Order: sequence, then C-alpha cells, then structure tokens
Amino acid sequence: MATMTEIIGKKQRGEALSQTDIAEFINSYTKGETPDYQAAALLMAIYFKGMNHEETVVLTEEMAHSGDMIDLSAIHGVKVDKHSTGGVGDKTTLILAPIAAACGAKVAKMSGRGLGHTGGTIDKLESIPGFKTALDKAEFFEIVNRVGAAVVGATANIAPADKKIYALRDLTCTVASLPLISASIMSKKLASGADAIVLDVKCGSGAFMKTVDEAKALAQMMIDIGEAHGRKMAAFITDMDIPLGFAIGNALEVKEAVETLQGKGPADLTEICVQLAGSMICLAGIGTLEECTQKARKAISDGSGFRKFKEMIQAQGGDVSVIEDCSKLIGKPLEKIVRAPESAYISAMDTERCGIASMLLGAGRRKKEDALDYHAGIILEAKTGDKVRAGDVIARLYSTKPELFAEAEAELLSAYSFGPKKPELPPLVLATLFGKC
Repeated sequence: MATMTEIIGKKQRGEALSQTDIAEFINSYTKGETPDYQAAALLMAIYFKGMNHEETVVLTEEMAHSGDMIDLSAIHGVKVDKHSTGGVGDKTTLILAPIAAACGAKVAKMSGRGLGHTGGTIDKLESIPGFKTALDKAEFFEIVNRVGAAVVGATANIAPADKKIYALRDLTCTVASLPLISASIMSKKLASGADAIVLDVKCGSGAFMKTVDEAKALAQMMIDIGEAHGRKMAAFITDMDIPLGFAIGNALEVKEAVETLQGKGPADLTEICVQLAGSMICLAGIGTLEECTQKARKAISDGSGFRKFKEMIQAQGGDVSVIEDCSKLIGKPLEKIVRAPESAYISAMDTERCGIASMLLGAGRRKKEDALDYHAGIILEAKTGDKVRAGDVIARLYSTKPELFAEAEAELLSAYSFGPKKPELPPLVLATLFGKC
C-alpha cells in the first residue's frame, strides 16, 4: 500500500491514482490519520493535474461510503431526487417535490442549509412554524409512502469525508476543480439512496459556474458518475444571471412558492419548475418527457400540487394555516424602499450581490453558527430588461433590525446596472443533458 507521500507524488506527476490509493486517502483522512497539510497537498495536485473518469468515479464512491448509505428500499416505487448547485431566489424544491408527488413520483429529499449568498431549502421550510426537518428513518419513510414527498435535513453522517474535504478546499483555494465538485455533490446524492437524480446546474453571475461550457462540463461529469453507479440521470443548465422569481429570503420565498403552486407565481420560476418536475416524473417511469411536463403543468392548474404541498407540511408537523394565509407566515417586519437612481433600462444584475444584500438583512449566514431572521429578505420590483424612471421602486427590503438597511441597500444598488437600450434576456434553460438510462 502506497504512503500518502507516494500518493501525492503520483498525482503531482500527473499519474492516475488507483482505487487503493484513493481509498487509502479517504479512509485515513476521514479518521484523522492523514494531517491537513498532506490532504491539502493532494487536493492542490488534483486541482492542477485533474482526474480521469475512473478516478472521479472511485473518489465519489469512496466519499459516499465514508459514512451512512441510506437504504430507501422500504419506499415503494422509483425514488427521485433533485439537486441544485445553488442560486439566489432558488426555491424550486418547495415547488418540485409536491408537483412530482402529485403526479405519482416518490421524492425522499435530503436538503441543506444556506451559507453566504445562497439560501438553503431547510432554512426556508423551518420558517414555517412547527415544521420538522429532523425525522427518524421510520417516520421519513412512512411520510414518503403515504404523501409521496418529504424533505429533511441531511444526517450528520452522510459523506463525512466530503465535509472535511470541502472545508479544506475552501481554505486552500481548490474549490474550482470539476472532479472535486462532482465528487462532492454526487457522493451525497449516492449516499442518499435515490434511484434517479435530476441536476439543476446554475450558470451566471449568481452561480459558481460562470459559463455554459463550464456548467455543461460539470453536469456531464455528474451524469457519468451517476450512471456508473446505476442511477438514472438528467441535467438542466439554468440561468442565474438574474435572480429566480422576485423573492429572496426564507419566509418570502415560501410565500412565492405557494403562489407558484397556486398558478400565480412569476413566469420564470413557474417555467423552470415545470421543466424540472417533468424530468423528475419522467425518470420515475410515469411517461414520456413531453407527457410528464404536461402533467407537471396540470398539477399547478388543477391545484393538486398545492394540495400535496399542504399535505407534506402537515405530515411534517408544520402549521398549514400559514400556508393557506401567507400573511401569517411573513409577519410584519420593517420595510425599506429602494428606488431607481436614474431613468433607464436595467441592463444587468449581479445576482450574487442581490444574495449578499439579503444576507446582510439577516436572511442568510456569514458563518455557520449565525442565527437567521426568517422574516428578512428582499422583494424585487424590477429586474433585468425592465424600464424604470428615476425614483421608481425597484425593490423592497425587509428586516426586524432597521440598522441593517443602509448596508444592504448599498449592496443591492451596486448589483444593478443601467443602460439606454433594452438588453436581450438569456433563455431560462441554457442546455439540457440526459443520461443513457
């Protein structure tokens, strides 16, 4: 068996690591036997030299098996999962899960919390009074079998190797490595046990992948990994140069999700959700992609998706009355109006800055231990492509702490660019990739 020094040397020379090499690294680092400085050296070598397909598949598998592997066989039917690479205003899981369930798919979803400018699905759901994101296995399975969908927080022992490696990547500037990104995402997906996975790979100013080519390369790598482990896979490259929908912030995004399920949501959010849900339903074996996309649209128009959402909320202990009357959910936080500084078209938006502005209001975390203000956030009144006059309202800020408004307003205004001509808007879905199975 090679030593860590030998393994690091192999990758520095651009050689492929064997299954034994990768297993030794993951096992020893997870147990604390390999020090951070050696792990960092290997990650840096991978960053510069890359990994081939076989290495990436093995790395993902070893990371997945470093902790619990969830067995979902007690849930009847095809279990479908969805993963988003993160974005601003991305509340799609809240809409997709009940739509897919209403159409007959089973969605046993494990989601995460937000950190920095991107929000977390679990944080959004916990803005609903009483909603339980921690369920024991039997209760989780029972709800999915009965309702068709449940969303819970990831357990502490899902891919623990990824948690250690991710923290080290952040500190050593080795985040931007396709093999490491792919292994990080897919190790958690494989450990979560779903039969089929739909990937929503965000692309643009509010996403980690800035170009379509980068996003497609990442999506294809994750599809290949999933298929190598027997999963049905599909991926959508979706635009994140403009925030999705109008709401940014936990309770505000739940309200917008409710409106979307009621057929009253923003056009961009509705269309993205219909396409993603259609793919989830298709991978569950319920029909062709075209048929399943129409089923997803119907679940909105006939109200079955909204009814399923209420059923899921109630099953997980949430107060359904705040879903039926969202004014109870969003409460009465303080409001600060943001006005356009000039008369012009909004030519572009820095979506990441919009997310940071929401975080500054208390809707997100700078550090993992930060407490959230569930009522904080932003409602955008104007986005890229809109024509505004000086003094028009372009956004509304919400927080329970008025001292946070000044910094958040400055950050949000810096996100807007103005120009004399109406810009050409990018398509919502920039590319689609489907696996072989």
